[in-house]
Amino acid sequence: MLKTDKIMVTGHTGMVGSAFVSLLKRKGYTKVITSSSKFLDLRNQSAAEEFIKINKPDTIFHFAARVGGIKANAEYPAVFLYDNLAIQTNVIHSAFKCGINNLLFLAGSCVYPRESVQPMKEEYLLNGPLEPTNEAYALAKIAGIKMCQFYRRQYGVNFISLISTNAYGIGDNFNLESSHVVPALIAKFYRALAQNKPEVKIWGTGKPVREFIYVDDLAYACFYVMKNKQLFKKYDYLNVGTGKGVSIKELSEIIKKNIGYGGNILYDISRPDGFPVKILDIKRILELGWKPKITLKSGLEKTCRWFMGEGIKRTEGNNIIKKR
Repeated sequence: MLKTDKIMVTGHTGMVGSAFVSLLKRKGYTKVITSSSKFLDLRNQSAAEEFIKINKPDTIFHFAARVGGIKANAEYPAVFLYDNLAIQTNVIHSAFKCGINNLLFLAGSCVYPRESVQPMKEEYLLNGPLEPTNEAYALAKIAGIKMCQFYRRQYGVNFISLISTNAYGIGDNFNLESSHVVPALIAKFYRALAQNKPEVKIWGTGKPVREFIYVDDLAYACFYVMKNKQLFKKYDYLNVGTGKGVSIKELSEIIKKNIGYGGNILYDISRPDGFPVKILDIKRILELGWKPKITLKSGLEKTCRWFMGEGIKRTEGNNIIKKR
């Protein structure tokens, strides 16, 4: 990628998209193309194609998606399946129709089988049944990975996918109805602190093991892969993460300490745990020169500090305090 190239970023208002746009600006890329979902509905095929045709980017980074935690995925599977299939299909196919040769598609580690051997290697994709609590989202993302792979194979375009572990960081979604585990825990502990509650209830047993990557590390991985696309020519998709896991119980204790909450933690074992263990094998991307730089301890400190300052001023943050 040249600094004079036009770079299109979908989902630029989300956590990953906004971190990526900031990275591009720091790197000196000035021709960054974005559009809010208020003005461009990527579920609309003609609108997506027209936008790409008019702007004619040199490279597309596709981060836009319908995302959420276990609760949102379980309650709205049809929405998660349809919206994500429509969004990614329209962007990927429109990119091809408009002659865009370079595209990066971002998927999540839930695309791997529920009972997968750990850590999960790229070749384990489609080797078994998915985790039921986020099956709809995972199916859509698998379709996106395969669509990029098949367009690459049939048409020779440089469409590649990254399969990311759980990302977190500044700008995350802290809405308790739709957030992932890290922002949900931060919001719960903060609300309990603000309302002087004696305990915080957490879904599941606390035993599941998860892997987390700070958003700036993920943004740089996306940049690195496309910047050095010749290195990645033999791979259709790659894992990106830290390769290190932590139990939900340990994670909760770390966040509790960072927020400064002194109450108790109760685990609601009537609620689902999701994947028992989910850690990615990241040997391929490490061998090609990328590596994560921000530790979980450091990343959580940054995220909690931001949330308790700037983050809580946002509308969703104020709602967190008021809801009981």
